[in-house]
Amino acid sequence: MKKQLLIILFLSLGFIGTASAGEVETNILKLKATNSCKGCNLQGADLSEANLTGADLSKADLTGADLSKANLSKANLSEATLTGADLSEVFLREADLKYANLSKADFSKANLSKADFSKANLSKANLNRAILFEVNLSEATLTGADLSEVFLAFANLSKANLSKANLSEATLTAADLSEADLREANLKNVNLNKATFCNTETPWGIDNSGC
Repeated sequence: MKKQLLIILFLSLGFIGTASAGEVETNILKLKATNSCKGCNLQGADLSEANLTGADLSKADLTGADLSKANLSKANLSEATLTGADLSEVFLREADLKYANLSKADFSKANLSKADFSKANLSKANLNRAILFEVNLSEATLTGADLSEVFLAFANLSKANLSKANLSEATLTAADLSEADLREANLKNVNLNKATFCNTETPWGIDNSGC
Protein backbone atom coordinates (compact mmCIF):
# COMPACT_ATOMS: atom_id res chain seq x y z
CA MET A 1 0.00 0.00 0.00
CA LYS A 2 2.81 2.38 0.94
CA LYS A 3 4.62 1.52 -2.30
CA GLN A 4 1.51 2.30 -4.35
CA LEU A 5 1.14 5.68 -2.64
CA LEU A 6 4.76 6.54 -3.46
CA ILE A 7 4.23 5.63 -7.11
CA ILE A 8 1.12 7.83 -7.28
CA LEU A 9 3.04 10.69 -5.63
CA PHE A 10 5.92 10.48 -8.12
CA LEU A 11 3.52 10.33 -11.08
CA SER A 12 1.65 13.36 -9.73
CA LEU A 13 4.86 15.34 -9.36
CA GLY A 14 5.87 14.43 -12.90
CA PHE A 15 2.50 15.58 -14.19
CA ILE A 16 2.77 18.89 -12.29
CA GLY A 17 6.25 19.48 -13.73
CA THR A 18 5.05 18.78 -17.27
CA ALA A 19 1.97 20.98 -16.80
CA SER A 20 4.14 23.81 -15.46
CA ALA A 21 6.54 23.56 -18.43
CA GLY A 22 3.58 23.57 -20.79
CA GLU A 23 2.20 26.68 -19.09
CA VAL A 24 5.52 28.49 -19.54
CA GLU A 25 5.71 27.58 -23.23
CA THR A 26 2.14 28.81 -23.75
CA ASN A 27 2.96 32.06 -21.98
CA ILE A 28 6.06 32.57 -24.14
CA LEU A 29 3.90 32.27 -27.26
CA LYS A 30 1.36 34.67 -25.76
CA LEU A 31 4.08 37.19 -24.93
CA LYS A 32 5.60 37.07 -28.40
CA ALA A 33 2.18 37.40 -30.04
CA THR A 34 0.75 40.20 -27.88
CA ASN A 35 3.85 41.80 -26.29
CA SER A 36 2.11 41.40 -22.94
CA CYS A 37 2.09 38.75 -20.22
CA LYS A 38 1.18 40.54 -17.02
CA GLY A 39 1.51 38.31 -13.95
CA CYS A 40 2.49 35.31 -16.10
CA ASN A 41 4.55 32.31 -15.10
CA LEU A 42 7.71 32.53 -17.21
CA GLN A 43 10.09 30.72 -14.87
CA GLY A 44 13.18 29.52 -16.74
CA ALA A 45 11.86 30.87 -20.06
CA ASP A 46 14.32 31.26 -22.93
CA LEU A 47 13.79 34.81 -24.19
CA SER A 48 17.37 35.46 -25.22
CA GLU A 49 17.71 38.06 -28.00
CA ALA A 50 13.92 38.56 -28.03
CA ASN A 51 12.52 41.93 -29.11
CA LEU A 52 10.23 42.91 -26.23
CA THR A 53 10.30 46.68 -26.63
CA GLY A 54 7.50 48.21 -24.53
CA ALA A 55 6.29 44.80 -23.31
CA ASP A 56 4.08 44.56 -20.23
CA LEU A 57 5.63 42.01 -17.88
CA SER A 58 4.53 43.61 -14.66
CA LYS A 59 4.25 41.14 -11.77
CA ALA A 60 5.47 38.31 -14.05
CA ASP A 61 7.57 35.50 -12.59
CA LEU A 62 10.79 35.30 -14.61
CA THR A 63 12.83 33.43 -12.02
CA GLY A 64 15.90 31.91 -13.70
CA ALA A 65 14.80 33.12 -17.15
CA ASP A 66 17.30 33.76 -19.97
CA LEU A 67 16.87 37.32 -21.25
CA SER A 68 20.44 37.78 -22.40
CA LYS A 69 20.80 40.29 -25.26
CA ALA A 70 17.02 40.87 -25.31
CA ASN A 71 15.59 44.30 -26.14
CA LEU A 72 13.34 45.39 -23.26
CA SER A 73 13.55 49.14 -23.75
CA LYS A 74 10.56 50.94 -22.21
CA ALA A 75 9.19 47.58 -20.96
CA ASN A 76 7.09 47.39 -17.80
CA LEU A 77 8.68 44.97 -15.32
CA SER A 78 7.39 46.62 -12.18
CA GLU A 79 6.92 44.16 -9.29
CA ALA A 80 8.25 41.35 -11.50
CA THR A 81 10.40 38.54 -10.08
CA LEU A 82 13.69 37.98 -11.90
CA THR A 83 15.69 36.22 -9.19
CA GLY A 84 18.77 34.60 -10.71
CA ALA A 85 17.73 35.61 -14.25
CA ASP A 86 20.32 36.08 -17.01
CA LEU A 87 20.05 39.67 -18.25
CA SER A 88 23.60 39.98 -19.52
CA GLU A 89 23.95 42.48 -22.37
CA VAL A 90 20.21 43.19 -22.20
CA PHE A 91 18.86 46.54 -23.45
CA LEU A 92 16.60 47.99 -20.73
CA ARG A 93 16.76 51.68 -21.53
CA GLU A 94 13.86 53.62 -19.89
CA ALA A 95 12.30 50.40 -18.57
CA ASP A 96 10.12 50.34 -15.44
CA LEU A 97 11.48 47.98 -12.76
CA LYS A 98 10.02 49.58 -9.66
CA TYR A 99 9.69 47.13 -6.73
CA ALA A 100 11.08 44.28 -8.88
CA ASN A 101 12.94 41.39 -7.24
CA LEU A 102 16.25 41.17 -9.09
CA SER A 103 18.38 39.48 -6.45
CA LYS A 104 21.32 37.49 -7.86
CA ALA A 105 20.35 38.49 -11.42
CA ASP A 106 23.12 38.93 -14.00
CA PHE A 107 23.12 42.39 -15.63
CA SER A 108 26.74 42.31 -16.78
CA LYS A 109 27.41 44.64 -19.74
CA ALA A 110 23.71 45.59 -19.86
CA ASN A 111 22.40 48.99 -20.97
CA LEU A 112 20.09 50.21 -18.21
CA SER A 113 20.22 53.93 -18.94
CA LYS A 114 17.29 55.99 -17.59
CA ALA A 115 15.57 52.86 -16.23
CA ASP A 116 13.55 53.11 -13.01
CA PHE A 117 14.78 50.68 -10.33
CA SER A 118 13.34 52.59 -7.39
CA LYS A 119 12.71 50.34 -4.38
CA ALA A 120 13.86 47.30 -6.38
CA ASN A 121 15.80 44.42 -4.78
CA LEU A 122 19.19 44.03 -6.47
CA SER A 123 20.99 42.32 -3.61
CA LYS A 124 23.98 40.27 -4.81
CA ALA A 125 23.16 41.13 -8.43
CA ASN A 126 25.96 41.26 -11.00
CA LEU A 127 26.08 44.62 -12.77
CA ASN A 128 29.73 44.51 -13.78
CA ARG A 129 30.47 46.97 -16.62
CA ALA A 130 26.78 47.86 -17.04
CA ILE A 131 25.69 51.30 -18.28
CA LEU A 132 23.37 53.02 -15.80
CA PHE A 133 23.39 56.61 -17.05
CA GLU A 134 20.70 58.70 -15.30
CA VAL A 135 19.19 55.55 -13.78
CA ASN A 136 16.81 55.83 -10.82
CA LEU A 137 17.94 53.57 -7.97
CA SER A 138 16.40 55.57 -5.15
CA GLU A 139 15.63 53.38 -2.12
CA ALA A 140 16.85 50.31 -4.01
CA THR A 141 18.59 47.44 -2.18
CA LEU A 142 22.02 46.71 -3.64
CA THR A 143 23.58 44.92 -0.69
CA GLY A 144 26.56 42.87 -1.81
CA ALA A 145 25.97 43.71 -5.49
CA ASP A 146 28.82 43.78 -8.01
CA LEU A 147 28.89 47.29 -9.47
CA SER A 148 32.52 47.23 -10.52
CA GLU A 149 33.33 49.32 -13.60
CA VAL A 150 29.72 50.47 -13.98
CA PHE A 151 28.80 53.85 -15.49
CA LEU A 152 26.49 55.55 -12.99
CA ALA A 153 26.88 59.18 -14.05
CA PHE A 154 23.96 61.40 -12.97
CA ALA A 155 22.28 58.40 -11.29
CA ASN A 156 19.80 58.81 -8.45
CA LEU A 157 21.03 56.63 -5.57
CA SER A 158 19.34 58.55 -2.79
CA LYS A 159 18.44 56.33 0.18
CA ALA A 160 19.83 53.29 -1.66
CA ASN A 161 21.39 50.48 0.37
CA LEU A 162 24.85 49.85 -1.10
CA SER A 163 26.40 48.26 1.97
CA LYS A 164 29.10 45.71 1.09
CA ALA A 165 28.63 46.46 -2.63
CA ASN A 166 31.62 46.41 -4.97
CA LEU A 167 31.92 49.80 -6.68
CA SER A 168 35.58 49.55 -7.59
CA GLU A 169 36.49 51.57 -10.69
CA ALA A 170 32.87 52.71 -11.09
CA THR A 171 31.97 56.13 -12.48
CA LEU A 172 29.51 58.04 -10.28
CA THR A 173 30.03 61.51 -11.72
CA ALA A 174 27.30 63.87 -10.42
CA ALA A 175 25.41 60.96 -8.85
CA ASP A 176 23.02 61.67 -5.97
CA LEU A 177 24.14 59.64 -2.93
CA SER A 178 22.18 61.57 -0.33
CA GLU A 179 21.10 59.34 2.57
CA ALA A 180 22.60 56.30 0.83
CA ASP A 181 24.25 53.50 2.83
CA LEU A 182 27.81 52.81 1.62
CA ARG A 183 29.10 51.11 4.74
CA GLU A 184 31.71 48.43 3.98
CA ALA A 185 31.39 49.16 0.25
CA ASN A 186 34.45 48.77 -1.99
CA LEU A 187 35.14 52.24 -3.37
CA LYS A 188 38.65 51.69 -4.73
CA ASN A 189 39.43 53.90 -7.76
CA VAL A 190 35.81 55.06 -7.95
CA ASN A 191 35.07 58.37 -9.71
CA LEU A 192 32.96 60.50 -7.35
CA ASN A 193 33.50 63.82 -9.10
CA LYS A 194 30.61 66.19 -8.26
CA ALA A 195 28.66 63.40 -6.52
CA THR A 196 26.28 64.58 -3.81
CA PHE A 197 26.89 63.40 -0.24
CA CYS A 198 24.32 64.45 2.34
CA ASN A 199 23.68 62.35 5.44
CA THR A 200 25.42 59.57 3.52
CA GLU A 201 26.78 56.62 5.49
CA THR A 202 30.26 55.90 4.16
CA PRO A 203 33.27 53.81 5.21
CA TRP A 204 34.69 57.03 6.73
CA GLY A 205 31.50 57.93 8.63
CA ILE A 206 28.55 60.23 7.92
CA ASP A 207 29.35 62.53 5.01
CA ASN A 208 27.43 65.82 4.83
CA SER A 209 29.77 67.58 2.42
CA GLY A 210 27.04 68.16 -0.16
CA CYS A 211 24.19 69.30 2.10
